[in-house]
Amino acid sequence: MGNFLKKKNNRRKFLKKTALLSTAAAISTFIPQTLSAKKTYNWKMVTTWPKNFPGLGTGAEIFANMINEASGGRINITVFGSGEIVPAFEAMDAVSSGAIEMGHGGPYYWKGKVAAAQYLSAIPFGLTPQEQNSWFEKGGGQKLADQIYKKMGCKFFVCGNTGPQMGGWFNKKINTIEDFKGLKMRIPGLGGEVIKAAGGTVVNLHGGELLTSIQSGAIDALEWVGPYNDLAFGIYKAGKYYYYPGWHEPGGVLDCFINLKKWNSLPTDLKKIIEISSKAATQKITNEMIAGNNLALQTLLKKHNVNLKPFPDEVLKKLAVLSEKVMSKLTSSDNLSKKVYQSIINFRNASIKRSEISEKKFLDSRLKYVNYEK
Repeated sequence: MGNFLKKKNNRRKFLKKTALLSTAAAISTFIPQTLSAKKTYNWKMVTTWPKNFPGLGTGAEIFANMINEASGGRINITVFGSGEIVPAFEAMDAVSSGAIEMGHGGPYYWKGKVAAAQYLSAIPFGLTPQEQNSWFEKGGGQKLADQIYKKMGCKFFVCGNTGPQMGGWFNKKINTIEDFKGLKMRIPGLGGEVIKAAGGTVVNLHGGELLTSIQSGAIDALEWVGPYNDLAFGIYKAGKYYYYPGWHEPGGVLDCFINLKKWNSLPTDLKKIIEISSKAATQKITNEMIAGNNLALQTLLKKHNVNLKPFPDEVLKKLAVLSEKVMSKLTSSDNLSKKVYQSIINFRNASIKRSEISEKKFLDSRLKYVNYEK
């Protein structure tokens, strides 16, 4: 009996000791995870836009605030407009180097670093905003974009869309394709390459320089975005003619780029918060641009008596022919550009067949047959 009690007590001591050791092991495992979960990241975002500029600058703020709130403050992103820390076109350099964690701009601004980046913004006579978003998510666009931005040491996300743009402000009438010869125009991306092919001179300017440049005669024409942003910059004060459509940029993609090492350092849940926030911000920015353009166009026409003009059909046809030639030439010398371009064109061709019997037919019918009370 004595031996039995002794063995029983020893067993109790063993179980108690084992339980304590198990609890200690569990705590030692749990504490680092808890501390890791509470780690905060204080990041900076530099943009290519003026601080709080409608739709673009405010879009960057919307995106940052979404991340800050959804993460419960585990990521705190402070947004800086162009020139506050670095000039607009040096935003990618700052993020690539790791000096700044993330940035917000337009992919075609980085074509001097990786030529294929410009195709992500828009191609002339290309995809609508809805089609662009679908291509990125379902057409292989995200994978190609990540491949491009990895070359710049960054992770890519779509973060907004300007919607269909305008053709631009001109200080002389455009009656034929010959009128582009000798024209000094601010127009970025692939649209600029087409203007060069038409005989124009492309001048690279950021938003803050537009009005003074056209007022001084340093440029003869400029393309910025659309009524919402053009009104905000007061370009109507200098541009004589406001042309449409925006053949060069039927939907302008905005990008969020994050230093790749910083991105890889984030836990999985915070990565997912950024990914979801980029999609939500893209929709909110696009909504703001469309609503803002609707109202701003009426202001430009009724209050400022802007002279709104369509490009003649023959001009558009010749711009389209030049666009095909330019795309063929540019992609022939760069395999990655060719790969991205071909992916977009395949998606575009499939979209055209569908949109011809859906959106286009509906829009034609809405315009011709229905006139609800105003």
